[in-house]
Amino acid sequence: MSDNEESFLSHLVELRTRLVRALLALAIVFGCLFPWSKELYTLFAQPLLDSLPTGGQMIATDVIGVFLVPMKVTLMTALVIALPYVLYQVWAFVAPGLYKHEKKLALPLVFASVLLFFTGMAFAYFLVFPAVFGFMAKVAPEGVAWMTDIDKYLSFVLTTFVAFGCAFEVPVVVIVLVRSGIVSIEKLKSWRPYVIVGAFIVGAIFTPPDIISQLMLAVPLCLLFELGLILARFTGRSPQDDAEAADQPAVAVASATPAVTDKALPPAGGADDTVAR
Repeated sequence: MSDNEESFLSHLVELRTRLVRALLALAIVFGCLFPWSKELYTLFAQPLLDSLPTGGQMIATDVIGVFLVPMKVTLMTALVIALPYVLYQVWAFVAPGLYKHEKKLALPLVFASVLLFFTGMAFAYFLVFPAVFGFMAKVAPEGVAWMTDIDKYLSFVLTTFVAFGCAFEVPVVVIVLVRSGIVSIEKLKSWRPYVIVGAFIVGAIFTPPDIISQLMLAVPLCLLFELGLILARFTGRSPQDDAEAADQPAVAVASATPAVTDKALPPAGGADDTVAR
């Protein structure tokens, strides 16, 4: 077996080990939260329960929905809790293959990405949901019982969490684009009108059809884009990073080129001396 095959197999073994550890951590957290799955779902559905009219309640139209939906919420909560350890396993597998300047950039960005995603979820839970559900309760026609299915509520909340979590990643995306040299800050500034229009389009697609929720997604998107531009000024690509990135391939090529010794050189005079003899 060649060295390349051994190296490939060792990477596969390490990848399997990291995946098993991440799944094991997720399973342990899920097992600890399982006895409180009902309470977790109640907390999960509290924004809607607070907005329901007097006597209103949620319903389950699926036979096993009363069991599966709380399990899904518990699994999602376990993933959020175990996420730092899961990301550590990913980092431990990827880090040895990164350059020094890439490691300096990747670790803070991963931490900021997780923090911003959780911030977006919290923004949706504590601010967006009460406003949206309150608005829906007010516009419900007279004589219509507003009772939401728990499975559809779960799908709506997960979609909103992902939308706001990804929206809050805008500063990280801007910093990565500038730091990697793909676009400049001046170019991003020239895109500002398109970003504003795109933010309202995203708000119209991923939020309920009311102006309040659309504004609550579009306005933070625009503000976070501006924040990314400000932060990109301080974390832009430095000359040292450019020099280091340029040196790495040169070193790799130099190490891969076989050394030429004096023994490998032809004798002085070459073929002419041989003919003369």
